[in-house]
Formats: sequence, C-alpha cells, structure tokens
Amino acid sequence: MEVKIARKFFQINQRIIANELRILDEFGKQIGIMSRDEALAQAKTDEKDVVLITENAKPPVAKIINFSKFKYQLDQKKAEGKKAAKKQEIKELRFRPFMGQGDFDARMKRVFEFLEDGDKVRPYVEFKGREITRKEFGDKLLAKIIDQTKDLATVEMPARFMGKKLMLQLMPVKKGNV
Repeated sequence: MEVKIARKFFQINQRIIANELRILDEFGKQIGIMSRDEALAQAKTDEKDVVLITENAKPPVAKIINFSKFKYQLDQKKAEGKKAAKKQEIKELRFRPFMGQGDFDARMKRVFEFLEDGDKVRPYVEFKGREITRKEFGDKLLAKIIDQTKDLATVEMPARFMGKKLMLQLMPVKKGNV
C-alpha cells in the first residue's frame, strides 16, 4: 500500500500567475500593490524571491523573501503549533464490583488527577468468575463514579460491556465552561 504525503507547493518568481500583487517584505510589513514584473525586479535587486502566500485574496498576497528562509519560518510555526497543542491521553482505571471503600477512594483520587490534567479517563469494572452474574453492581459503581465527577467531566461514551469489562469514558470539561 502506498502512502501519499501531502506537500504544499508555492508559486515563486516567474511561476506566479497573477498580474497584480499585494507585496509584503520579509518581516510582514506591507510594501504596497504592484505588478508582478515590478515585484520581480525589486526582488532581483534585493537578491530575494517573490513567494505567493495567499492567492485567493484580491489582489493576491506575495512576500519578497529568500525562499529557504520562508520555508524555515513555516516549519517554525508548525513546530510552535505542535508544542501548544497538548496531546490528550486516555487513562484507564480498573475497578472491581466488590471492592473496599478505601480502594475505591484511592482510584477516584487518580480519576480526579487525570481529569484536572485534561486527560480523558476510562474507568472500567472488571468481572471475574461468577461475578458476571451480578452486573447491577458494576452499573451502581459506574453511576457512583459519574455522580462524583459530574463537576469535572462529562460522559463521552456511556457504559457498555466489552467482554467481561463494563467500561465508560469520561471527558474533562473545559475550564472556561465551568
């Protein structure tokens, strides 16, 4: 199977089709509106390239800059965007249908920590042996978890069985919406 990587191609110098362009310098400051030929002449005297940035604008926007520097700036912006976006993880916590209150409280403490960090939480009740005949205890346990986390999270995936596990998924509420 062949994987295709999407690449953005830029129109530079003579490959620019538009006749009239809004020109910016390498720092983003507007120089003015000029013809393609005037922009090419100015770029040639500065030993730089004319790079089309936005072709859908009227007139299209182009920058007079070294093309390698322009690509470097784009890579830097992309890297900054990746740093800013924290990857949200799904944390799983195992509960048992017949567990002590201390164990339950310890796991709930972890659930609260994960939700406050902005991670999704997937608590699940694992049934062993004949415990599967008493599914109502698992439902009660998950209902208790939902009730205790109602201020921090919303139910993203309602409780459902997957084999011998009854699982549900909680998504943290955005801090601005509380």
